Amino acid sequence: MTVIDFSAFIGRLAAAAGETILPFFRTSLSIEDKSDRQEFDPVTEADRAAEAVMRRLIKASFPQHGIVGEEFGNEREDADYVWVLDPIDGTKSFIAGFPIWGTLIALLHKGLPVYGMMDQPFIGERFSGDNGSANYQSNHGQRRLAVRRCGALKEATCYTTSPRLMNDSDRAIFGRVESAVRLSRYGGDCYSYCMLAAGHLDLVIETELKPYDIAALFPIVAGAGGVVTNWDGGPAQNGGRIIAAGDPRIHEAALKLLRD
Repeated sequence: MTVIDFSAFIGRLAAAAGETILPFFRTSLSIEDKSDRQEFDPVTEADRAAEAVMRRLIKASFPQHGIVGEEFGNEREDADYVWVLDPIDGTKSFIAGFPIWGTLIALLHKGLPVYGMMDQPFIGERFSGDNGSANYQSNHGQRRLAVRRCGALKEATCYTTSPRLMNDSDRAIFGRVESAVRLSRYGGDCYSYCMLAAGHLDLVIETELKPYDIAALFPIVAGAGGVVTNWDGGPAQNGGRIIAAGDPRIHEAALKLLRD
């Protein structure tokens, strides 16, 4: 099967996850803290139920494929095809009632992300990409995604989920870029990358991401014409310190400040 053949199945996964999650959204639900550090890392019944639904569908349809998921770990991660799942990216926004969260679904082929989707079922938006193109779909129609041009950091809009998620050293380094851009804003999680792909902002800079935080977003940003690397300019699909940019000139300029 080709990646194109998988796209309809990924839509089924997103729909099943959304149907599972929405009954929990903006309700009184129990919240657990799965962090062993000071930083609060919430998980809910909605996270686990949605990932369980997607895993069942994958195993029934593609039993030879691997799965990497935030809530239930890794299975057959050395398979040629591996699904990477984050049932609710932005759980902190989810438990606060804000709809800036999404279900992330990525398909890896021999370790590389070849298709990704971010689904927001409450708003009814889907962002998808295969590295060569990226698309937006909602109740109002669909269109191709394209990043915007931006020639200088002083003209750029930059997002990070929260500087508090960075260690002291990385926060200081990020501050160099933050001081150079026109506008710096916090929040967004997966939505920031999708808004970059849609041409509404120019930079997303984050640290300590896991593979399931970025794998689905990589083909969307790349498909829209953007660049995603780690802070050293290397591959980003394994997470860590990540920079995404709409314009390669902005990527190069920001990388220089992150490296110096």
